[in-house]
Amino acid sequence: MIKVESLTKKFDDRIAVDHISFEAQDKEILVLLGTSGCGKTTTLKMINRLIEADSGDIWIDGQNILGKKPEELRMHIGFVMQHAGLFPHYNIRRNIAVVPELLKWEKKKIRSRTEELMEKLHLPEELLSRFPQELSGGQQQRVGIARALIADTPILLMDEPFGALDNITKADIHSEFKSLEELKNKTIILVTHDVQEAFELGQRICLMNEGKIVQIGTPKEMLYHPAGDFVKNFFAENRLLLEYKVATLDNISPFLEQNESFREEFDRKENVWNILQKLSADKSYSDQYEKLSEAFNLYRKAQA
Repeated sequence: MIKVESLTKKFDDRIAVDHISFEAQDKEILVLLGTSGCGKTTTLKMINRLIEADSGDIWIDGQNILGKKPEELRMHIGFVMQHAGLFPHYNIRRNIAVVPELLKWEKKKIRSRTEELMEKLHLPEELLSRFPQELSGGQQQRVGIARALIADTPILLMDEPFGALDNITKADIHSEFKSLEELKNKTIILVTHDVQEAFELGQRICLMNEGKIVQIGTPKEMLYHPAGDFVKNFFAENRLLLEYKVATLDNISPFLEQNESFREEFDRKENVWNILQKLSADKSYSDQYEKLSEAFNLYRKAQA
């Protein structure tokens, strides 16, 4: 869906993005991950031409984006930014309706779609008449997502969308984000510096450093097949937790006894971390908790 070839951007004498190339597949969540200043946000903004590239090409669905006017391009790409980026002088209803109004939608259609998204994002309808400063950070972020989703564009770009939220609010929004049907039909590029967020949401991760791509791969490939010391060290601090989160029940099943009945209670694609949290909440499952932990450790050793 999105193809980037030899993309380069300089600011004065500093190279922010240095001849990078990658592809985001149709209906994939690709995460651009890296420390501050690595070029990930600049890369994202070049895809919808908020920043113009110095050289290189960007193709969306087979078409070079330079063939379109920037305003026309942006109308067909959803964009979510950190702190939601809501217009403070617009109420929530008008904030969400910005793009549909530019696209000349009927008022009835805009109202219906707005209320549908409010319900799906667990936002009470009464908030529609309020202004952004009257909402919590989590509510503002959900409104920002609703605004990006309302026109149902095939592409969604997200720049540190949850970076300003506390961990509890972030966990709730991550859960909603993954379960939203609208997002399952989109190609999403998400920028973050949060390693756990990248592993939680990304199907593939593009790890950047000093304007270059160091490695692109699935979360598992990043952990078990790192392309050098930089990648290995980047994930070292959170490694054990990340391994728990990338291993699924399906992955560790070969290391479990055949008669473990608790497996029927969980989705085979559920990660080991989530299952252990659920088992730990019920003392009657303490034996299964131990066996699942043992199986996970055997699985870990097999990956080395």
